[in-house]
Amino acid sequence: MTRILLPTDFSDNSFEAIRYAMLVYREVECTFYLLHTYTPAIYHTDYLIGSPGQIGLGDILRESSMSQLEKLKNRLEGQYQNEKHTLMTHSAFNSLLGEIKDLVAAEDIDLIIMGTKGATGAKEILFGTNTVHVIKQAKCPVIAIPPKFTYEAPKEILFPTDYEIEFKKENFEALLTLLWLHQSRMNVMHVRSGYDLTSEQEKHKAELDEMFLKKALFHELPDNGIITAVNEFQIKTNINLLVMVQNKHTFMERLFIEPIIKKIGFHLTVPFMVIPQIKETKA
Repeated sequence: MTRILLPTDFSDNSFEAIRYAMLVYREVECTFYLLHTYTPAIYHTDYLIGSPGQIGLGDILRESSMSQLEKLKNRLEGQYQNEKHTLMTHSAFNSLLGEIKDLVAAEDIDLIIMGTKGATGAKEILFGTNTVHVIKQAKCPVIAIPPKFTYEAPKEILFPTDYEIEFKKENFEALLTLLWLHQSRMNVMHVRSGYDLTSEQEKHKAELDEMFLKKALFHELPDNGIITAVNEFQIKTNINLLVMVQNKHTFMERLFIEPIIKKIGFHLTVPFMVIPQIKETKA
């Protein structure tokens, strides 16, 4: 049973992310956790100590959250009617990131799928910044869905890498599941730095080749910048899913994650999967 966490702020973008999850995993037995978190629009000491002006606000917010979650659940069950899918609702007075961390641990979540940007307006939370924080700190893979995304099955997947890290199958289970479900083509992209691959890089490349059952396409591109390379490749190949590993001390962390993740969070046009930091093997 695959366990997928679906944060929502009830915006169109968050619904698009949920729809993506339902369609991508339509043939898989899944438990989906619909998560909404709430805090007062003005969250300060008066609320914490029970100021007369704030009494009852928490109950109102909780009831509203639970009511909207139940409506969303009913809508999804009516719209998709998939016996393989079980929907659970979870409402919490907490920050989004804090509750996601707790729920991932408590329910042994396999994957998070969420929108990159939520509802607008002074009383609403913007999902862009939240998505960035979730991607950087989640202990399981995250798929971020851009606004106004029209569903496409992940048939063409792009995975940029510098081959600097060891690739272990257990870290890529979510990606391998997608490859199998949709008979996707895996495009592994390496941007040349002007030097031949080291023996260690060659070893890691071979690990990837084995993991993808020797069916992946490997692309060597000129060193004109990782971002330019990704953009140009995406246009030429009509990529449906971009995949990255967030791993400390690699070029993906230095050159891609830190300066670009915020832009991706707001401007990406295809779903974006981030695999969390790979734990180093102890000697």
